Amino acid sequence: MLRFKSFDELAGTRGPCHLALGVFDGVHLGHQAVISQALAARERLGGTCGVLTFDPYPIQVLFPEKAPRRLLASLDHKAGLLAAMGVDFLLALPFDRERAAQEAEDFVREIAGGGVKTVAVGEDWRFGKGRRGDVALLSRLAPEFGFELAALPPVMMEGERISSTRIRQAIRDGNLEAAARMLGRPYTVAGRVIEGRRLGRELGFPTANLVEGEEQFPPDGVWAVRATESGRSFDGVANLGVRPTVDGATHALEVHLFDFGGDLYGKVLEVEFVRLLRGERKFGSLEELKGQIARDAADALYLLRGSGGSEP
Repeated sequence: MLRFKSFDELAGTRGPCHLALGVFDGVHLGHQAVISQALAARERLGGTCGVLTFDPYPIQVLFPEKAPRRLLASLDHKAGLLAAMGVDFLLALPFDRERAAQEAEDFVREIAGGGVKTVAVGEDWRFGKGRRGDVALLSRLAPEFGFELAALPPVMMEGERISSTRIRQAIRDGNLEAAARMLGRPYTVAGRVIEGRRLGRELGFPTANLVEGEEQFPPDGVWAVRATESGRSFDGVANLGVRPTVDGATHALEVHLFDFGGDLYGKVLEVEFVRLLRGERKFGSLEELKGQIARDAADALYLLRGSGGSEP
């Protein structure tokens, strides 16, 4: 999928451009409903479908004290989720005080100047200086600038609006089933694999150590997981936390993949937390820890594959 940082780069896209606008943290079902309007316009009219967002998120610049400490998807992770939906490009405009001071009308003019023929938004989306821009303004300017507007109401679940805030809370609570229902897919985090202390290898369970980025983690503990790298999927067991027996200070995500013997250093691993097996605890010795890891791995195998332990 193409990645852009300015409207000028849209000039190289093919045919009319259909654009979904928003923050889209997590690309949940509400976001997908908006993006589907741009995808439908591409099918109807030809051309390309893109998503416009901001980097960093506006709230992180304007109201950092109110900004969430964790996101549901980093920009790179979001790009992967959008590509899976069939989106052609991601336009991530740099957001700073200058962009925040831009008049709403000027922002719409900038969008139209990029050859955009369809604009899809949530009906409560606000933009421009003082958040003056809204659906009413877009509706008024659409005929003048020659684009069609699709404004969608929020998607509801169990009587409440689906939101990134609600999903983050569900993940913090360990309610990944609720998070998955609102996302329309299992929740995953993505991180680059770095070299660790190699203690897992010494214990007989080599692990991929992931760089902790800005994405929301579930509660600490030992998890049965599924992980994906370059289209390949693996079952595994992971420890999320401070590793009290061997460290006790550094928070980390370490993943042991079953039936894998290659090198993952420098590669991006996407991890789905399937089930919490137990909380973290400190063991009296490395030998005791090794025995528990073996039991954890067996429990994860049983959960993920059933009693037969079949090959993937």
